[in-house]
This record gives sequence, structure tokens and C-alpha cells, in this order.
Amino acid sequence: MPARYHLRFQLHPTSAAPHQAAELAKFCLESGVEEVVLLLAAEEFHNGHPTDAEQDLLYDATAVAADVLRDAGLGVSLNPWVTTGHADRGRHDRHGFALMSGPDGGSATGQASFACPRWRSWITAHYARFAGLGFRVLWLEDDFRYHNHAPLTWGGGFEPLMLDRLALLVGEAVTREQVVAAVTAPGTPHPWRALLQHVWHTAQLEVAALVAEAVTRHSDGRSRLGLMSSDPGAHSVEGRDWPALFEALTIGGEVSQRPHFAPYSDAPGRTLSRSVWLLEMQRALRPAHVRTEPEIENWPHTTWSKSDTQTWSEMVTAQLSGADALFLNLLPSPSGHAQRHPRVAELLKRSRPALDHVADHHRSEWPTLGVGLPVAPDGAAHVRTARAGDLADLAPDPGAAADFLLRHGIPVTAEQAPVNVLFGQAARSFDDAHLRRLLSGGLLIDGVAAHVLTERGFGALLGVTVTEITGRDEPSAPGPYSVERLLPAVPVAGHDDGSEIHLSVNLQPALARLRPVADAEVWSTVLTADLRTWGAGRCVFSNAIGGRVAVLAATAPELLPCDDDGQRLLHATVRHLEGEAPDLPLVSGGPHLIPRLARTEHGRHLAIANGSADPARPRISFPTAPATAGATLLAPLAAPSLATLTAAADSPTPSPPSMAPTTLTLDQDLPHRGWLLVRTADGVQR
Repeated sequence: MPARYHLRFQLHPTSAAPHQAAELAKFCLESGVEEVVLLLAAEEFHNGHPTDAEQDLLYDATAVAADVLRDAGLGVSLNPWVTTGHADRGRHDRHGFALMSGPDGGSATGQASFACPRWRSWITAHYARFAGLGFRVLWLEDDFRYHNHAPLTWGGGFEPLMLDRLALLVGEAVTREQVVAAVTAPGTPHPWRALLQHVWHTAQLEVAALVAEAVTRHSDGRSRLGLMSSDPGAHSVEGRDWPALFEALTIGGEVSQRPHFAPYSDAPGRTLSRSVWLLEMQRALRPAHVRTEPEIENWPHTTWSKSDTQTWSEMVTAQLSGADALFLNLLPSPSGHAQRHPRVAELLKRSRPALDHVADHHRSEWPTLGVGLPVAPDGAAHVRTARAGDLADLAPDPGAAADFLLRHGIPVTAEQAPVNVLFGQAARSFDDAHLRRLLSGGLLIDGVAAHVLTERGFGALLGVTVTEITGRDEPSAPGPYSVERLLPAVPVAGHDDGSEIHLSVNLQPALARLRPVADAEVWSTVLTADLRTWGAGRCVFSNAIGGRVAVLAATAPELLPCDDDGQRLLHATVRHLEGEAPDLPLVSGGPHLIPRLARTEHGRHLAIANGSADPARPRISFPTAPATAGATLLAPLAAPSLATLTAAADSPTPSPPSMAPTTLTLDQDLPHRGWLLVRTADGVQR
């Protein structure tokens, strides 16, 4: 089936609405757009939550525009844009709502509290009225959240009505200052953190249920709800229970998600790693029945904010994730005239062949494969802070580990896998039984995770003990750390000529002091600038429960400078952790070649994006030769083309040939932000 374009359009509530809609319909039909998402009273046309008179104008214009668009054969959805309110930006409440307050005591002027009864009645009535027009989906904007409500620091949720709810659970009156200090206090999480998250999530669920019931009733069951979501780490701070929230929003067995995944404006190609991961992580958080329509962001809403090349690459990324539709922000929001922007139409038409190819050859139900980054939705409940006062410190960020792996050519999955990674505070997110399962397979951990696991009694399974975490600016003997030197026996390609290999740790904010046990293998040592030994840098160990563990002294691996030697070392580490049954294809051949791997009915599907501005010729290292391989090259804004790969056995005398490590190399350049799609039939069913 072809890719589906859903185009968001700012409707002006004037007498020109029918003309706007007719012009838009012509634009959509010429550009291959299937559905229009009407955007109401957004940004430049937003004066706060609409008054009754303003809502009447919006309703009349929307009703006319929806009829025109449907008569043209287009689907129509609605995006009221505002729920609690995105940001004040000089706007003031005109309804008597109880407003959000931030952790520092600042109060919003136009953004409502989830606990406000007056706002709950207003938002329910607002959605109910428009639901009567029979839209396919009515979207809840991403301000349906507590964080990111400018100008509040971090966000809201500390207003008196919310604190009153918390007080009922605590059993006594609480102040904002007490609550902030408690939930962000260093050390073992204070019980109030979990209680505040419960209060926040319960209030949000109540509103979701009210809106869903109103939309069901007033649309006679014709309409569904959709939820735009933000970064899952910030939602974890809020205590979001994803299955419960989607259940509350479900109407007639259906609900949609608009996952955030892409930068809002031009960004380096390597940011595709974060996009690949955000889509993968949200896939793991989303119940199977939820439709997904990833949003291709563009902000400010002009055609100059993001290049067509970047927009194309993000659309392909979303389609590879199994998107049901692409939610497009492409037309300048204030314009109101689609035909004034033929470049957008050209972008959509030129993008269509590649997107249709992906849609035809990729299935949303295919499971992802790679190094596992298990996701704990409640991770923020377990984070331990180094300071008090900042709620942002509670947000878990597996995206940093994903960037580290993906940009080095290592595919990842949000599911538990034969080889997994635990970096930083993620080591606090799982119970002892789960950690023991991870430690019985292949596990890569950084210095912070090693310190946490040592504290939790797993030191004997790591092969090292962590005596301390030493900050960059702290006095340390024999001096400040500088470089990491690989030891001669490390099984890294190109390391058999006797030359020394040094990698920088100069920018690490802290390093863990690793004390290896006798049976551990030390792969590198950390040196000072004058080449004195500071400590162990990387160690590997086979533990008593059958696991293989690799420990990095680095506490922020994502800040380690990327280079060819570092990539070879990381690839060798993954191969070591895979043990006797290596399985993953690993990608090299250029900087920031970002893979996405999926299991198909007959083999595997490997997609590789070039996140560098330079063309590259990817090399794919397979532990065993794939039975067959076919490849397609997707160059930005071009039709798909067949690609050829040259195979070379890594072993000169394989026996049998199918068991030999094999490298496939692309015979042509993969351009900036282009995608290479490789299909293999390896005969292995998992």
C-alpha cells in the first residue's frame, strides 16, 4: 500500500474559509495528500483559549471547510492546537481558569491546570462541539503535559489545586517548596516523588476520559482521538502510564499517536540516530492497537526552516518505523494559501516514489533487532539526583546510549536482546530479577551503571568493583585523566601491527575507578597527559551465571569522540558480548552510518542512513554469510534504484563457506541523508 500524507493546515476563521479550503483541496489532490488536518487558532492566530464568540467563528469556518474538503474526496481531521496551553507569550486567561504554577513558584498567565474544574468543563465542551462535525480524528496537542510550559521553569503541576490533591495522599498540608525539595532530593527517592507522579497522572487520566466520552457521544462514535506526545523521558518525570492513558483515550477500539521524533528545524544528519531511537522507543511504549502518525516537524512554520533533503530523510525514517501515516507540517502557518507554495507540492511529489517503496516492502509488525536498550517507562521514579531543585534531572535518557551505538553503526532495539546496554541511571530502573537476566547474557555498562550495580550487590558478576567516581575537576592521583590506550591483545581489526592506539577521554565529566578481578580481561588503560597509568579503561568478564560483561570507565560514553579506532573497538566489544553465537550485522565505511534492523518473514531488513555530509560506501559485517541479499538505494528526493553489494569473506579459507564472516560493501556512493535498504534471507527463524 502507498505511503499516506496527512497535511496540517492553519484555517483562518474568516469569510475566505471556503476559498481557502477549495484552494487547499486542489493543492492536496495534485500533491498526493489524502487527508487534511485543520489547525485552529494556533500560534500567530492564538489569543488564548477561545471565547464563546471566537469559538463560534472557528466552528462556522471549520464546518464550511470540512464540507469543501470532503466533497473533493479528502479525509479531514481536526487539531484544535491548544489543550492546557502551549506557552504564555503575552497571553492571559479570559475564562477564570486556575493556572499552572512552576516548581520555583512562577505562575502562568494563560495556561490552565489539569486540576481546574472550570478548564475541564471548557475543554470537554470544546471538543464535544467540534466532534459533531464528524472528523476522523480530533487531536490533543502536545501541551497535554506538565513539562515545557514557557515561561515556567521546567513546567507546571505545582499550583494549589494540585498540591491539595497531593496533601490528601500525604495526610497533611504540603508547600510547593517542600514538595520540590523532596521529589528532587539526592539519595534514595523520597516517597513523595511517586505520590506526586500519581497525582499528576491521575489528573491527566480524568481529563482524557472526559474528553473521550464527550467525543464519542457528540460524534455518534464516528470520531477518534489522537495524542501528540513529547520526549518519553520528560513524560516519565510526569509519571505517565502509557497503556492507561491510551486506554482512556480509546474510542471504538481505536486511538492514534503522533509521536515526536524529529528536530524542528535544520540539524546535522547524525541527528537521525535520535529520530530512529525515539520512534523505536515509542513503539515499545505504545499498545499494539494504537495507530501511529509521526509528525514531521517544521518550526517556525515557514518553508525555510528545514531543507527538503532533511524533510525527505525524516519521512523515510518515519515510514521505516511502520507509520500508518505521515503527519506533515510543511505549509507556512500564517499564509493560509496552499497554492502560494508550489515548492511544498514538488517536495511531496518527488518524495512519493521512495516512501511508497518503503511502504510496499516494510511491515509495521516486523520486530526490531539489535543491541537491546530495555525501556522502563517509570524510570524517573528511580533516578537519583546529584543536586536538589531541578526536575529535569529526573528524566532518564536512553537516547544518549542509542546515539552512541547507532552512530557507530550498531543497530538497537527497545526490547531485551542477547546483548543489552545499561548506561547511567538506567541501572536503577529495573528490579533485581531483571538485572540478573541481563547479566546472564551479553551486557555493556558504563562507569555509573557499574557503580550502581556494585551498590546493589552484583559486583561479583561484573568482573570489576568501582571504588569511586572521579569528576574531571576533582583532585586525583596520579593526575587528570587524558587518553585511553588499547592493550596489545585486544581483538580489534588493524591492531596486529604493533602500533599503539590511543582514544581520548579528555572530555569525560567523570570516570569510574575500576578494580578488575583476577579473571577479568583489561582491554585498555586510562593514562594521564604524561602517559602515567590512571586506571583501567575497559574490561570484559565471563561471570558465574553464563553472562559476558563489558565495563567502561567512561560515565558519559556519548561524549567520547567518535573515530574509526573507537568504532572498531566498540564493534569488537559487541562481537565479544555475542559470544559463541554472533548474529548482528555491524556497519562501517564512514562516519555516522545509522542502521535500523528488523526481522522479516524470510530473513532480515537492514536500513542504513548516511548521517554525514560526505558520501559513503557502507560496509556491512555479517558473522555468517547471508544466503541472498538484495539492495535498494534511496537518494534524497529521487526514485529508488537498485544497488549492488560486493561480498568478501573475512576468512581466507572458510569451512563451510556459509559459516564464514562476510563483509558486503556498497559499490556506489550513499549520499548525505540517503538510505540503503538491504534484504537478506539467512534461513534463521527467530
